[in-house]
Amino acid sequence: MTQHDARTIPARSGHAQRLEAGQRITVINTHGTQVLDTWAFSAEELSECMSMEHTRSVNSRWLVGPGMVFVSTQRRPMLTLLEDRSPGVHDMLLPACSPEIYRELGCDEGHASCQNNLHSALAAVGLSVPFTPAPLNLFMNVPVTVDGTLDRVPPTARPGDAVVLRAEMPLWIVFSACPQDVTPINGALRQPVEAHYQLG
Repeated sequence: MTQHDARTIPARSGHAQRLEAGQRITVINTHGTQVLDTWAFSAEELSECMSMEHTRSVNSRWLVGPGMVFVSTQRRPMLTLLEDRSPGVHDMLLPACSPEIYRELGCDEGHASCQNNLHSALAAVGLSVPFTPAPLNLFMNVPVTVDGTLDRVPPTARPGDAVVLRAEMPLWIVFSACPQDVTPINGALRQPVEAHYQLG
């Protein structure tokens, strides 16, 4: 990154950022291999959050693309994807990785997870919610076969690829630089790394 105002989403960690209505955020896949689980919560009422179920319903599609409006549990617009400077492969089908998932994969207790990263990131700004919504998985490559099977393969993004989102209400956006290091979700080397974002 050369821009002085780029902010870091540390590898294997979560990060929360307040956005005002109309504010833009550019999310950068710095190394091209990192998946970013992404959530949004109304700044006025945290129980209203971005909903993948309602977003699929409102848009009548499960593929993410420019112009898509991500809506809340109350079907109100929360984020709009203004630009996609990547091959356009993202996921809104799978849940956040969790301690239970890593237990199934045979990992040690205490393995970082997107679920825990979400709650840690909110706690860092003095907030909490008693639930974990399904995230928008930016840059995550989950192809669906003709028989309905899901796969988990490396991202198609390249270093520096980015998406531009616009907040449609005052909200908190939360990212987790996914710590998945068992499957190739974060690239063939299975090595989670940091990502960045810019405001404005």
